[in-house]
Amino acid sequence: MAENGNEAQQGPEAIKMQVLAQFIRDMSFENIVAQKGVQGEVQPDIQVQVNLDAKKRPVDHQYEVVTKFVISSKNKDSDDVLFMLELEYGGIFHIENVPEDQLHPFLLIECPRMLFPYVRRIVADITSDGGFPPLNLENIDFLALYRNEIANRAQEEAKDKPLS
Repeated sequence: MAENGNEAQQGPEAIKMQVLAQFIRDMSFENIVAQKGVQGEVQPDIQVQVNLDAKKRPVDHQYEVVTKFVISSKNKDSDDVLFMLELEYGGIFHIENVPEDQLHPFLLIECPRMLFPYVRRIVADITSDGGFPPLNLENIDFLALYRNEIANRAQEEAKDKPLS
């Protein structure tokens, strides 16, 4: 009987998370200013869109998470595009002991959080190498991003359901 008591006191096993690999899946940078030129004073307006994707890999406890960034810089006055940067940056993670009902948010919140410093560095380097001041991305609240996505999906499902 004491064995059962000890097991109950230990609680669930600790979550194990290991980054096995990181990689650029796809990247594109277009310096529109160099191609077309710009007239007048330039006041950049930066827009950042982020999408996340996660999938199970064939190996037990392995998942692939990809962060997709679309970053555009437009001149505030003329709305002319200055540059476009598209980056898909992924990681392969070994994850154990995450309850099934918490796995989806874990993959789309915690894993992108681990990848983000590397994405920030790549974006700064690419924009700098492309002839612009380095773009240092603001921190991204992946929890808020996840909650917004869940809310958007719920709204879409509500729209698609016929009223009875």
